Amino acid sequence: MPPLLHFQRVTVLRGGRPALREIDLRIEAGEHVALLGPNGSGKSSLIKAITRELYPLRQPGSSLSILGRELWDVFELRGQLGIVIPDLLAHAPDGVTALDAVLSGFFSSDGVWWDRQAVTPAMRHRAQAALTGMNALTLADRLVHELSSGELRRIQLARALVHEPLALVLDEPSTHLDLSAQAELRSHLRALAQASTGIILVTHHLADIIPEIERVILLGAGRIVGDGPKATMLEPARLASLFGVPVEISRRDGYYHGW
Repeated sequence: MPPLLHFQRVTVLRGGRPALREIDLRIEAGEHVALLGPNGSGKSSLIKAITRELYPLRQPGSSLSILGRELWDVFELRGQLGIVIPDLLAHAPDGVTALDAVLSGFFSSDGVWWDRQAVTPAMRHRAQAALTGMNALTLADRLVHELSSGELRRIQLARALVHEPLALVLDEPSTHLDLSAQAELRSHLRALAQASTGIILVTHHLADIIPEIERVILLGAGRIVGDGPKATMLEPARLASLFGVPVEISRRDGYYHGW
């Protein structure tokens, strides 16, 4: 297969300023990768470049391809990627249930508009299966706005997986989760990685980097400042330079923890 992502000299502007600066990056299909960096390093801009919410600056030698293609219909692209971002479904219309939210993954919308979108029995079956996979089938009839942060994250994951994407793209997935919900999230991600779902994890929390992720890419000031094996990238001196503060690292059960 062609690479899942291939950035060549990609520069992205936000507010007239470079958020990404001549990024060169290749991620293979099925690969498990973490992108780590402080706030303002360009992590969210990179996600938006992948999802086509932001477009690269046109310049000689610059290109951005996904699965070997530079041109995509956005809705077709979202059928290949499962996107999980903290505010996903935050603006879902009133009355949207968890099952509606998962079904919306087929249409890349915040809710199912029954008068305009045809939900087939096969879609409903896959949505229920995705909820079951996230241990969330009992939430199917609950309103989205009534869910806890942990419950909502399970619904977001089910929505991202309902169309069986090639890869999950996760932006700060543990945001707003308590310790129990964080552990549950990481357990789900480990199971998906072990089932060969590609994972691109964007975070600034070391503990989000599940053991199945072996490659870590470090972002700083819109540039890639490190790319390699996890054990090499997650060293105290390297992370202290990246985050601008002294860092200590411990490792337990395949997880890294920093303070």
